[in-house]
Amino acid sequence: MRAAAQRAGREPASVRLVVVTKAHPLEVAQAAVMAGAKRLGENYVEEAIEKMRGLDRSGFDHSGVEWHMIGHVQSRKARLVASESFKLVHSLDRLKLARRLNRFAETSGRRLPVLLECNVSGEESKFGWPAWQEDQWEHLLAPVEEVLSLPHLEVRGLMTVPPFLPAEQVRPFFRRLRRLRDFLAARFPHADWSELSMGMSADFETAIEEGATLIRVGTAILGPRPQR
Repeated sequence: MRAAAQRAGREPASVRLVVVTKAHPLEVAQAAVMAGAKRLGENYVEEAIEKMRGLDRSGFDHSGVEWHMIGHVQSRKARLVASESFKLVHSLDRLKLARRLNRFAETSGRRLPVLLECNVSGEESKFGWPAWQEDQWEHLLAPVEEVLSLPHLEVRGLMTVPPFLPAEQVRPFFRRLRRLRDFLAARFPHADWSELSMGMSADFETAIEEGATLIRVGTAILGPRPQR
Protein backbone atom coordinates (compact mmCIF):
# COMPACT_ATOMS: atom_id res chain seq x y z
CA MET A 1 0.00 0.00 0.00
CA ARG A 2 2.75 2.42 0.94
CA ALA A 3 4.72 1.73 -2.24
CA ALA A 4 1.67 2.16 -4.47
CA ALA A 5 0.78 5.47 -2.83
CA GLN A 6 4.32 6.75 -3.17
CA ARG A 7 4.42 5.79 -6.86
CA ALA A 8 1.34 7.97 -7.35
CA GLY A 9 2.80 10.85 -5.35
CA ARG A 10 0.26 10.37 -2.58
CA GLU A 11 0.61 10.31 1.18
CA PRO A 12 0.40 6.65 2.29
CA ALA A 13 -1.84 7.71 5.18
CA SER A 14 -4.48 8.84 2.65
CA VAL A 15 -5.32 5.19 1.95
CA ARG A 16 -7.00 2.98 4.56
CA LEU A 17 -7.35 -0.78 4.61
CA VAL A 18 -10.61 -2.63 5.16
CA VAL A 19 -9.88 -6.27 6.02
CA VAL A 20 -12.66 -8.37 4.53
CA THR A 21 -13.65 -11.07 7.03
CA LYS A 22 -16.61 -12.34 4.99
CA ALA A 23 -17.13 -16.11 5.50
CA HIS A 24 -14.28 -16.37 7.97
CA PRO A 25 -15.06 -17.47 11.54
CA LEU A 26 -15.06 -15.16 14.52
CA GLU A 27 -11.62 -16.40 15.55
CA VAL A 28 -10.12 -15.13 12.31
CA ALA A 29 -11.73 -11.72 12.73
CA GLN A 30 -10.34 -11.56 16.25
CA ALA A 31 -6.86 -12.55 15.01
CA ALA A 32 -7.03 -9.82 12.37
CA VAL A 33 -7.80 -7.24 15.05
CA MET A 34 -4.96 -8.56 17.20
CA ALA A 35 -2.64 -8.15 14.20
CA GLY A 36 -3.64 -4.50 13.88
CA ALA A 37 -6.73 -4.40 11.65
CA LYS A 38 -8.83 -1.33 12.41
CA ARG A 39 -11.60 -1.82 9.84
CA LEU A 40 -13.46 -5.07 9.18
CA GLY A 41 -15.63 -5.52 6.11
CA GLU A 42 -18.59 -7.87 5.83
CA ASN A 43 -20.90 -8.73 2.92
CA TYR A 44 -23.86 -10.14 4.85
CA VAL A 45 -25.54 -8.22 7.62
CA GLU A 46 -26.49 -11.24 9.77
CA GLU A 47 -22.95 -12.59 9.62
CA ALA A 48 -21.57 -9.19 10.57
CA ILE A 49 -23.94 -8.88 13.53
CA GLU A 50 -23.01 -12.36 14.72
CA LYS A 51 -19.33 -11.40 14.73
CA MET A 52 -20.01 -8.06 16.42
CA ARG A 53 -21.91 -9.83 19.17
CA GLY A 54 -19.29 -12.55 19.40
CA LEU A 55 -16.50 -10.05 19.95
CA ASP A 56 -18.62 -8.27 22.56
CA ARG A 57 -19.22 -11.53 24.44
CA SER A 58 -15.59 -12.61 24.22
CA GLY A 59 -14.31 -9.81 26.40
CA PHE A 60 -11.63 -9.22 23.76
CA ASP A 61 -10.65 -5.56 23.49
CA HIS A 62 -11.85 -4.44 20.08
CA SER A 63 -12.41 -0.79 20.94
CA GLY A 64 -11.72 1.44 17.99
CA VAL A 65 -12.54 -1.25 15.43
CA GLU A 66 -14.89 -0.13 12.64
CA TRP A 67 -17.35 -2.43 10.89
CA HIS A 68 -18.03 -1.70 7.23
CA MET A 69 -20.91 -3.12 5.20
CA ILE A 70 -19.41 -3.76 1.77
CA GLY A 71 -21.89 -6.23 0.22
CA HIS A 72 -25.18 -5.84 -1.58
CA VAL A 73 -27.94 -4.82 0.83
CA GLN A 74 -31.36 -6.31 0.23
CA SER A 75 -34.21 -3.89 0.89
CA ARG A 76 -35.60 -6.11 3.63
CA LYS A 77 -32.25 -5.91 5.46
CA ALA A 78 -32.14 -2.10 5.48
CA ARG A 79 -33.50 -1.88 9.03
CA LEU A 80 -30.70 -4.09 10.36
CA VAL A 81 -28.01 -2.18 8.49
CA ALA A 82 -29.28 1.20 9.66
CA SER A 83 -29.72 0.17 13.29
CA GLU A 84 -26.40 -1.61 13.79
CA SER A 85 -22.98 -0.17 14.43
CA PHE A 86 -21.72 0.07 10.86
CA LYS A 87 -19.27 2.90 10.49
CA LEU A 88 -19.77 3.03 6.71
CA VAL A 89 -22.03 1.36 4.14
CA HIS A 90 -20.06 1.04 0.88
CA SER A 91 -22.89 -0.40 -1.20
CA LEU A 92 -25.77 2.05 -1.54
CA ASP A 93 -26.77 1.09 -5.07
CA ARG A 94 -30.32 2.36 -5.67
CA LEU A 95 -32.81 5.00 -4.65
CA LYS A 96 -35.28 2.64 -2.99
CA LEU A 97 -32.56 1.42 -0.63
CA ALA A 98 -31.50 4.99 0.12
CA ARG A 99 -35.02 5.92 1.17
CA ARG A 100 -35.33 2.86 3.41
CA LEU A 101 -31.93 3.36 5.03
CA ASN A 102 -32.81 6.99 5.68
CA ARG A 103 -36.10 6.05 7.32
CA PHE A 104 -34.58 3.42 9.57
CA ALA A 105 -31.58 5.61 10.41
CA GLU A 106 -34.04 8.26 11.57
CA THR A 107 -35.77 5.69 13.78
CA SER A 108 -32.36 4.80 15.23
CA GLY A 109 -31.53 8.45 15.81
CA ARG A 110 -28.41 8.51 13.67
CA ARG A 111 -26.92 9.72 10.42
CA LEU A 112 -25.61 6.80 8.40
CA PRO A 113 -22.43 7.35 6.36
CA VAL A 114 -22.72 5.78 2.91
CA LEU A 115 -20.92 5.43 -0.41
CA LEU A 116 -22.75 5.24 -3.72
CA GLU A 117 -21.91 1.94 -5.42
CA CYS A 118 -21.49 2.52 -9.15
CA ASN A 119 -21.37 0.00 -11.98
CA VAL A 120 -18.66 1.43 -14.24
CA SER A 121 -18.20 -1.69 -16.37
CA GLY A 122 -21.71 -2.46 -17.57
CA GLU A 123 -21.56 -6.05 -16.34
CA GLU A 124 -25.02 -7.43 -15.68
CA SER A 125 -23.70 -9.37 -12.69
CA LYS A 126 -22.69 -6.15 -10.93
CA PHE A 127 -24.88 -4.03 -8.69
CA GLY A 128 -24.71 -0.25 -8.65
CA TRP A 129 -25.88 2.96 -10.24
CA PRO A 130 -25.47 2.64 -14.04
CA ALA A 131 -22.32 4.61 -14.80
CA TRP A 132 -20.50 2.78 -17.57
CA GLN A 133 -21.50 5.30 -20.28
CA GLU A 134 -20.00 8.66 -19.48
CA ASP A 135 -22.31 10.47 -21.90
CA GLN A 136 -25.23 9.25 -19.74
CA TRP A 137 -23.96 10.56 -16.41
CA GLU A 138 -26.37 13.50 -16.56
CA HIS A 139 -29.16 10.98 -15.87
CA LEU A 140 -27.59 10.23 -12.48
CA LEU A 141 -27.93 13.80 -11.26
CA ALA A 142 -31.59 13.68 -10.22
CA PRO A 143 -31.38 10.48 -8.13
CA VAL A 144 -28.07 11.52 -6.60
CA GLU A 145 -29.56 14.89 -5.68
CA GLU A 146 -32.41 13.09 -3.92
CA VAL A 147 -29.98 10.88 -2.00
CA LEU A 148 -28.03 13.95 -0.93
CA SER A 149 -31.25 15.53 0.34
CA LEU A 150 -32.05 12.64 2.70
CA PRO A 151 -31.33 14.03 6.17
CA HIS A 152 -30.26 10.81 7.85
CA LEU A 153 -27.78 9.69 5.20
CA GLU A 154 -24.32 11.16 4.86
CA VAL A 155 -22.79 10.55 1.43
CA ARG A 156 -19.00 10.30 1.62
CA GLY A 157 -18.06 9.25 -1.92
CA LEU A 158 -18.22 6.33 -4.36
CA MET A 159 -17.49 2.61 -4.52
CA THR A 160 -17.10 0.11 -7.35
CA VAL A 161 -16.36 -3.55 -8.02
CA PRO A 162 -14.51 -3.84 -11.35
CA PRO A 163 -14.46 -6.87 -13.65
CA PHE A 164 -12.33 -9.82 -12.56
CA LEU A 165 -9.34 -9.11 -14.80
CA PRO A 166 -5.58 -8.70 -14.40
CA ALA A 167 -4.74 -5.58 -12.41
CA GLU A 168 -3.58 -3.46 -15.33
CA GLN A 169 -6.75 -4.23 -17.28
CA VAL A 170 -8.98 -2.87 -14.51
CA ARG A 171 -7.16 0.47 -14.39
CA PRO A 172 -9.63 2.12 -16.85
CA PHE A 173 -12.54 1.25 -14.55
CA PHE A 174 -10.85 2.81 -11.54
CA ARG A 175 -10.14 5.90 -13.62
CA ARG A 176 -13.77 6.05 -14.69
CA LEU A 177 -14.94 6.00 -11.07
CA ARG A 178 -12.55 8.82 -10.24
CA ARG A 179 -13.84 10.86 -13.19
CA LEU A 180 -17.40 10.20 -12.05
CA ARG A 181 -16.49 11.42 -8.58
CA ASP A 182 -15.08 14.61 -10.11
CA PHE A 183 -18.20 15.01 -12.28
CA LEU A 184 -20.50 14.75 -9.25
CA ALA A 185 -18.30 16.95 -7.10
CA ALA A 186 -18.46 19.71 -9.70
CA ARG A 187 -22.27 19.58 -9.70
CA PHE A 188 -22.79 19.05 -5.98
CA PRO A 189 -19.85 20.95 -4.43
CA HIS A 190 -21.59 21.16 -1.06
CA ALA A 191 -21.41 17.35 -0.62
CA ASP A 192 -18.51 15.23 0.59
CA TRP A 193 -16.96 13.19 -2.24
CA SER A 194 -13.67 12.44 -0.53
CA GLU A 195 -13.87 8.64 -0.48
CA LEU A 196 -13.20 6.20 -3.32
CA SER A 197 -13.65 2.58 -2.22
CA MET A 198 -12.04 0.47 -4.92
CA GLY A 199 -9.42 -2.24 -5.14
CA MET A 200 -9.28 -5.75 -3.71
CA SER A 201 -6.63 -8.43 -3.20
CA ALA A 202 -5.62 -8.76 -6.85
CA ASP A 203 -5.70 -5.10 -7.86
CA PHE A 204 -5.41 -2.87 -4.80
CA GLU A 205 -2.08 -1.37 -5.87
CA THR A 206 -3.57 -0.25 -9.19
CA ALA A 207 -6.57 1.17 -7.34
CA ILE A 208 -4.32 3.15 -5.02
CA GLU A 209 -2.40 4.53 -7.98
CA GLU A 210 -5.74 5.69 -9.40
CA GLY A 211 -6.95 7.41 -6.25
CA ALA A 212 -8.50 4.82 -3.91
CA THR A 213 -8.89 6.00 -0.33
CA LEU A 214 -10.33 2.69 0.91
CA ILE A 215 -9.26 -0.74 -0.32
CA ARG A 216 -11.12 -3.95 0.54
CA VAL A 217 -8.71 -6.85 0.98
CA GLY A 218 -9.53 -10.32 2.27
CA THR A 219 -7.77 -13.22 0.57
CA ALA A 220 -4.35 -11.56 0.40
CA ILE A 221 -4.39 -11.20 4.20
CA LEU A 222 -6.59 -13.99 5.56
CA GLY A 223 -6.18 -16.61 2.85
CA PRO A 224 -8.95 -18.32 0.90
CA ARG A 225 -12.41 -18.17 2.38
CA PRO A 226 -13.64 -21.41 3.96
CA GLN A 227 -16.12 -23.30 1.85
CA ARG A 228 -19.62 -22.94 3.21
